[in-house]
Amino acid sequence: MVNNGFEVMILTRSSADKQKENRTSGVSYELWDGKTADGWGDLINGTYAVINLAGENLSSGRWTDERKQRILESRINAGRAIVEAIKVADQRPSLVIQSSAVGFYGAHGDEELDETNAPGKDFLSRVCVDWENSTRSVTEYGVRHIVVRLGVVLSKYGGAFPKMVFPFKFFAGGPIGTGNQYISWIHPEDVAESILFMMNSPDVSGTYNLSAIESVNNRVFSKTIGAVLRRPSFLPVPSLAMKVIFGEMSTVLLDGQRVTPRKLVNLGYQFRFPNIKLALEDLLLK
Repeated sequence: MVNNGFEVMILTRSSADKQKENRTSGVSYELWDGKTADGWGDLINGTYAVINLAGENLSSGRWTDERKQRILESRINAGRAIVEAIKVADQRPSLVIQSSAVGFYGAHGDEELDETNAPGKDFLSRVCVDWENSTRSVTEYGVRHIVVRLGVVLSKYGGAFPKMVFPFKFFAGGPIGTGNQYISWIHPEDVAESILFMMNSPDVSGTYNLSAIESVNNRVFSKTIGAVLRRPSFLPVPSLAMKVIFGEMSTVLLDGQRVTPRKLVNLGYQFRFPNIKLALEDLLLK
């Protein structure tokens, strides 16, 4: 964003010391409780776009009833705070980009899914529906609204990807469960560039899948990691072990979605990393 002439303001719950560590030219940080517009709401005046990525990490612990409530409330409260700030702003932003996830669709085996498919009925699907709706009312104030349903973002700096790669570094990698479950993934650069592409397309609104053109099943994903790292990829992790260790959260790894970014492709966006081999070579060898 900064490289494209935007000034970026990040709302964060991190400490002041952590913010100082992350200082970058063109980027500023403001503390936020993740629940209200207190202390930062006036900063929304004159901004072009608000990108809402807020929400408790899904993979930081077992999904107890208490934690599931925190996962849901962290997303709904953040969205409501953004709407409240926009409602009272003197100069409202032009656009809100609301994050969601391909978990919206629930488990569908190898069926290809696009933005026209209905939500699933499991916990993650219900969270995604409420998450998307948390900021939808900004349209009542003349603000453009885009929902981005993110696939698995293959970031080296956090999320699921480093955990997926870790066993391969010790020659113990392999598919999870049956290996047949699909992974709808996306390279971080394509996340940033596709969002920027939509920001700069004033007629774009609605819901868009942000996942690479090529979804692969877990077996192919694991085999490609092994090939890129020159490590074996034949030691499977049994489904039962995942369920015992992670409980209900294991559904994230054992149940997949085969999602296509149909609407984004139709807009004319060109992916930098359209296939898994290109993406993994960039992420693991550079």
